[in-house]
Amino acid sequence: MRNRFDKELVRLNDSMIEMGSLCEAAIDKAIKALAANDTDLAKEAMADDANIDELERDIEQQCYVMLLSQQPVARDLRNVSAALKMITDMERIGDQATDIAEIAVTADLTAEFHNLELDTMAKMASKMVNAAVDAYVQKDLNTVHTVYKQDDIVDQLFDKISAHIIHRIENKEIEGAKAVEVLMIAKYLERIGDHAVNIGEWVEFSITGEHPKN
Repeated sequence: MRNRFDKELVRLNDSMIEMGSLCEAAIDKAIKALAANDTDLAKEAMADDANIDELERDIEQQCYVMLLSQQPVARDLRNVSAALKMITDMERIGDQATDIAEIAVTADLTAEFHNLELDTMAKMASKMVNAAVDAYVQKDLNTVHTVYKQDDIVDQLFDKISAHIIHRIENKEIEGAKAVEVLMIAKYLERIGDHAVNIGEWVEFSITGEHPKN
C-alpha cells in the first residue's frame, strides 16, 4: 500500500512540475509578445493557459483519488492538501499571463516596454513560480523563504513603474490609454508574484504543518 502511494506521489510531483513549467512558459511568451508586438506569440500564451486549466483538473482528480483510496495521514495528507491549494494559484497565474497576452494583441506597447523594467519584473515573477513549485517537490523550506524575499523585489519594481507612469502622465508624455495598459500589466505581474508567495506558504504548511498566516 505504501509503495503504491509513493508512486502516486511521484506522479503528483511530476504533474505539479509540468503545471509550473506551463505557467513559466505562458508568462515568458506573453512578455515577449509585448516586447516584439507579436500577436502569434500572444496567442501561444493563451493556448498555454488552456493547457494549464486542463492540467489543474487532472491534478485535482489525482489528489481526490489519493485522498479517497489511500486515506493519507500526517505529512502525506499535508502534501496532497497543499497541492490542491497550489494548483488554484497556478491556474490564476495562467489567467494573468493571458490577461497580459490579450493586451499584447490589442495594443502596441513596444516603446513603453523597453523604457520600463517590465521584463525584469516578469523574469523575477516567473522565477518565483518555478522556485515555489521546486520547493514543494524538494521539500525545501530555504527556497520558500527565498520566494518571500523575491516578492519584495517584485513589489518594489511595481512601485517604481507606477511612479514612472504617473510622472509621465503628469507631464503629458504618454497617452492615457497606454498608461492604463502598462499599469495593468505591472499589476498582473505583481499579482503573479503574490500567487507564488501563496504557493510558497502552502509548501511551508506541507513541510512544517503550520501555515505562516495562521
